[in-house]
Amino acid sequence: MGAPNSLFEVEIFLKNMFNDPFILGIKNNFLRKMLASFITNSRLEEAKKNYAQIGGKSPLMTHTVNLVKKLNALDSKRHYTFAMRYTPPFAYDVLDELQKNGTDSIILFSLYPQFSYTTIHSSILDAKDALQKLQFNPTLQEFSSYHTHTDYIECIVKSIKETLGTSNASDFVLLLSSHSLPQSRIDAGDPYQKHCKATAKALESALLAQNICFKEIALCYQSKIGRMKWLEPSTAQSIKKYKNEKIILFPLSFTLDNSETDFELSILYKNLAKQLNVPEYRVCKCFNDSEHFAQSIINIIQGGQSEG
Repeated sequence: MGAPNSLFEVEIFLKNMFNDPFILGIKNNFLRKMLASFITNSRLEEAKKNYAQIGGKSPLMTHTVNLVKKLNALDSKRHYTFAMRYTPPFAYDVLDELQKNGTDSIILFSLYPQFSYTTIHSSILDAKDALQKLQFNPTLQEFSSYHTHTDYIECIVKSIKETLGTSNASDFVLLLSSHSLPQSRIDAGDPYQKHCKATAKALESALLAQNICFKEIALCYQSKIGRMKWLEPSTAQSIKKYKNEKIILFPLSFTLDNSETDFELSILYKNLAKQLNVPEYRVCKCFNDSEHFAQSIINIIQGGQSEG
């Protein structure tokens, strides 16, 4: 999706995001642009304050650059690069460079594990639009979902085990926090919620196979915007529900740490847990540029098939 690399980029990031018809489902371009500006202006100062608390920028770019370096070091058969949706580097510029370098085959690999029209589909269409504008026709392969792939699930297990350390899983409730979507998107056929539930089910089986038994495992959703009905229960509601329990929270829909993990989960909801006197509150790190995650991407690609 991209992310601001400075406080000055917060405004352009928000404007580009809310002007995406897959984010704001308004077909009229003029009306969508007007509403995007209104939402951006209403959220801008608060967003800047949030980014200021995590160093004045999102960590997403750093993690992405480092992951690409790791992939190129591990796999000499391919050249790895990246594009983002709402902040540079944009798909058009990345694909333009690949065309000039004589590339004739491209794999589009999403760093979102669960498919949604608001994220993966939007990004793939953006890349294909850029290819058309460039009159660039390479062999194209898409990996738009790997939400239950064994390698991906094992990455989650590894992160959870690292967060547990020497503690006993049976003493904790495991909350799987996914980025939320408006309920209307799901009702219209977006498979995102089904994919999140499938990931949670596959993860629970993988944990049990390693004799890691939490007191309870629950799926919840974060980052709601506006007054419309979004997926429930929210992460805040779930923290309140389990306020008398020790909590480990894993960011299910993210592979790289960003403002939703570093600010929302690790600062905002940590403060909520403290206010509620939650006995213990831990947040798992995303995979970022770990060699295990990089190798998992290579394994998924070499498997040759995206999940439906």
